[in-house]
Amino acid sequence: MTLDRPARTAKIGMTACLAAFAILVCLNNLTDYGDNFAFVRHVLSMDSVFADNRLLWRAVTVPWAWHAAYLSIIAAEGLTGALFACATWQMLRQRTAAAAQFAAAKRCVHYGLLVGFLLWFLGFAVIGGEWFTMWQSRIWNGQEPAFRFCLTLIAVGLYINQPD
Repeated sequence: MTLDRPARTAKIGMTACLAAFAILVCLNNLTDYGDNFAFVRHVLSMDSVFADNRLLWRAVTVPWAWHAAYLSIIAAEGLTGALFACATWQMLRQRTAAAAQFAAAKRCVHYGLLVGFLLWFLGFAVIGGEWFTMWQSRIWNGQEPAFRFCLTLIAVGLYINQPD
């Protein structure tokens, strides 16, 4: 690592942290499939929302759809982690290069941010939170963690996108 370029060092380190986070979440979901699968099942089934919810027609109650949704989440987590890991490696290789080359090495950061944002904002806040009214559940509500993840992605993305 080149310590004479602290902004580049920070950008590489922050990207590596995002990669580690997304990969660890993916691995946790793969190795402890049942616990987080229960979360997906309850959210999609809408079995813990308000009893008089007029949107219960949206509930998904078929096991194959729960597994498909959960596997899609795991795949998106893995892809997010892989994109951030790729970006880390590319920026690390270009850490002493000209500004234009280092900026070009950040390309996978943008894709990682997109996939992560689609997962945690579209997937959890929009689809889970609003379509399946996850916000009504005291037990099966992942909106707050998803919001934290989105804010982290946005903040790191803004910093990394700053020119040298």
